[in-house]
Amino acid sequence: MKDHETIPYTALPDYSDDERIVRAKAAYEALKTRRTCRYFSDAPVPREVIEYALLAAGTAPNGANHQPWHFAVVSSLDKKRAIRAAAEAEEKAFYAGKASQEWIDALAPLGTDDHKPYLETAPWLIVIFGQRKGGMYAGEKKQNYYVNESVGIATGMLIHALHEAGLATLTHTPNPMKFLNEICDRPPDEKPMMVLVAGKPAADATIPVHATIKKPLDQISSWL
Repeated sequence: MKDHETIPYTALPDYSDDERIVRAKAAYEALKTRRTCRYFSDAPVPREVIEYALLAAGTAPNGANHQPWHFAVVSSLDKKRAIRAAAEAEEKAFYAGKASQEWIDALAPLGTDDHKPYLETAPWLIVIFGQRKGGMYAGEKKQNYYVNESVGIATGMLIHALHEAGLATLTHTPNPMKFLNEICDRPPDEKPMMVLVAGKPAADATIPVHATIKKPLDQISSWL
């Protein structure tokens, strides 16, 4: 017997097994075209695209349904420049000795460095925060649960939605990231998780060959 209010489970399409296989394969074929982009166009993207992608992210499963995330969406050139300046300062320290040589060597095939022009060029930066306190309703200060896991799932769904809309994305994680709280006017108890860059790729955008190498099924799964 249920001691809480319920509604019927949302009806799912009654696909045949063959149809499920076709649709699962189609999802894979679509998502495998997603690539991290480091060369963005400054061409505008409608705000409504970002709004719907955020609504999609907001449907993600999460701890106790507290939805412990906040997405600070930045389009102001001044704000983007401030984020770039602070992020590049942290990245300069990272590449100058903060990171281990093993880490630097692992990044070498991707061609990354401390220059992050896309933080200024792309039309949208979505700064993703995890909320340790909150709850379901505005003004609540309840304990939130599984914050990192919940925000990670929501971010994956956000990237998927933006990809479906034909936008390129890049996840950027400068360390430390507390400067994002100040620039984005977020309270100090929120944890900045990453900056998600979103927009159209530049006409001459390229990706490193190294990034196209994906582990096969037998390396990423086991069947028990």
